[in-house]
Amino acid sequence: MHAVETFARFATGFARTPLPAEVAHHAQRAVIDWYASIYPGLDTPAVQVLMKTLADDLDRGAAQLVQGRSATTRAAALIQGTAAHAAEVDDSFRDAMYHPGAATIAAALAVAQSKGASGPDFLRAVVLGYEVSTRIGVVMGRPHYRYWHNTGTMGSFGAAAAAASLLQLDEAAFAHALAIAATMTAGLQQAFRGEAMAKPLHAGRAAEAGVLAAQLAAGGMRSSLDVLEGESGLGQAMSEGPDWSAVGATLGQDFHITRLTFKNHIGCGHTFAAIDGALELQRQHGFRHADIERVALGVYQPTLDIAPHVDPQNADQARFSLHYMVASALVHGSVRLSAFEPERLNDPATRALMQRIHKALDLAVDAAFPGRRGAHVTITLRDGRQLTLLQPDRKGDPELPLSDADLEGKLMELATPVIGEAQARALLARIWQLHQSAQLP
Repeated sequence: MHAVETFARFATGFARTPLPAEVAHHAQRAVIDWYASIYPGLDTPAVQVLMKTLADDLDRGAAQLVQGRSATTRAAALIQGTAAHAAEVDDSFRDAMYHPGAATIAAALAVAQSKGASGPDFLRAVVLGYEVSTRIGVVMGRPHYRYWHNTGTMGSFGAAAAAASLLQLDEAAFAHALAIAATMTAGLQQAFRGEAMAKPLHAGRAAEAGVLAAQLAAGGMRSSLDVLEGESGLGQAMSEGPDWSAVGATLGQDFHITRLTFKNHIGCGHTFAAIDGALELQRQHGFRHADIERVALGVYQPTLDIAPHVDPQNADQARFSLHYMVASALVHGSVRLSAFEPERLNDPATRALMQRIHKALDLAVDAAFPGRRGAHVTITLRDGRQLTLLQPDRKGDPELPLSDADLEGKLMELATPVIGEAQARALLARIWQLHQSAQLP
């Protein structure tokens, strides 16, 4: 049995089994985080350009954008998948080095609206998308992450599985939906090493590709079922010939959606352990940013690769600047949306502290990646004290999880400026009722 057939067989059985209460709860947490992520992304330049470009697909169709406009199913998936990743606050599954929510939930919501699906159907599709795509990401491993942006590549599978679930594809068609998605998957890390405006488009294109793959499979299109493990398949082309034999071993037993990371800061997640470690040292010892002589950060390789900017010139670069993210946290106490406003980007105290931050590869921290995403933080104060801390995880990881209240607060913080407090609270109530409601959020 090929890998896509393993997933398809699980999916058809999964459709007939009640969703465990704990799993449903974690799926609702993921949906809350997705909505918290999408609202600040709506006004980003990437989404604005996309909306104008897709004008012919708006104000018609069976799907609905969160702003209330109707859209075709694929356009809704593309726009909202992009928006959910644009502000850099969306969830991740660390072992797959991947943000599963942006594409998976965007695709699931668009198809669910188009098909008139219920809340439980929607949640089931979300869970299935997470379980399939994260397992493919885990098998593809770190070699894949060297060049590819997993949110674009693995996201296609999450979207395809979610859409196939809602379209009620049989086992054969479900397998072909995943196989079709495989041949459309893409997203290069080089796309955000310099100018990062197009980065969120990876998530949006993954959502659209997954929806299209499922729709095509529903219409009878077929593809090579050995597309993952074949001699010219995804594993060979985009990784180093990984072993697919156990890809479905824990399906239905270990639900990956229960072990997500939710962001506690805004920006590139690879900077978060360093931020948390620096803030913890500041909390323990009570120093001010002006007291700091030097900050030394020992990090894993992707932090150096993906957050390289030492002198960011705009908000996009600042989100991918280890120097800026850590300095801004130490000066202002947190990294929220305001950190990327022009006044804060050019804050003299932050810019001065950035000059005193140094980074290097820490071999022990790097060896633990991706299972642990840590940082070694050493701060030397002007009075001669040297303070050091190994931060093995970041707040929001399964070891240091955000509570339900934390996630509710995140949605209220990020959605209220766009839709108002009353609508944000009503949205939260609807999401918490999805497991038993005929209505979608």
